[in-house]
Amino acid sequence: MGRQQVEQIIKQLASLYPGDAKTLCALHFETPFQLLVATVLSAQTTDAVVNSVTQPLFARFPTPDALGSAAVEEVAQLIYSTGFYRTKASHVVALADRIASQYEGEVPSDLSELISLPGVGRKTANVVRSVYFGLPGLPVDTHVSRLSSRLGLSSAQTPEAIEQDLCTLVPQDRWGSFSLQLILHGRRICRAKTPSCFRCELASYCDSAPSSVRVSS
Repeated sequence: MGRQQVEQIIKQLASLYPGDAKTLCALHFETPFQLLVATVLSAQTTDAVVNSVTQPLFARFPTPDALGSAAVEEVAQLIYSTGFYRTKASHVVALADRIASQYEGEVPSDLSELISLPGVGRKTANVVRSVYFGLPGLPVDTHVSRLSSRLGLSSAQTPEAIEQDLCTLVPQDRWGSFSLQLILHGRRICRAKTPSCFRCELASYCDSAPSSVRVSS
């Protein structure tokens, strides 16, 4: 894919879904700790479901110290609707305890420190970095992986490799917003099983779109 096509994709996504990473993020949060926990809970479920459980969760356990001292079973009951609730409960209790004991209750912004926390991988760490701290971070989830492949932005097979490819194509100050724009477009148009290529605003630049809706590179 040519550089001009990449720039057009970036420009079109910014026009379709304007805003920075914090504006585009659909998770409800007030603190980096709340965003971190919400992002861990968001695996394999929707943002709406996560938002429905985080309000009572943080009302009951408002700080890392409180959540880190909680009974895992009580937390599991509060987050039941998110799925995989026992594993998620174990992770958020453990990470809260680590933040309380090792970081004096403050969520670190450093990538290596974030991914050292229980249940926190690169995607979650990059969400917290880009959305809350305004730092470089490009989260790669299933939507980002799928659209990166279909658009011809990356042929890599692992999230970390896709992240590396995208980071070479997208300006650093756009990493977080670009990821969320791909996610929003994946949910609205470029769905996994039934992509709506004929009403897709990116079809002209997409390697996977039918030739009838593409323009030459």
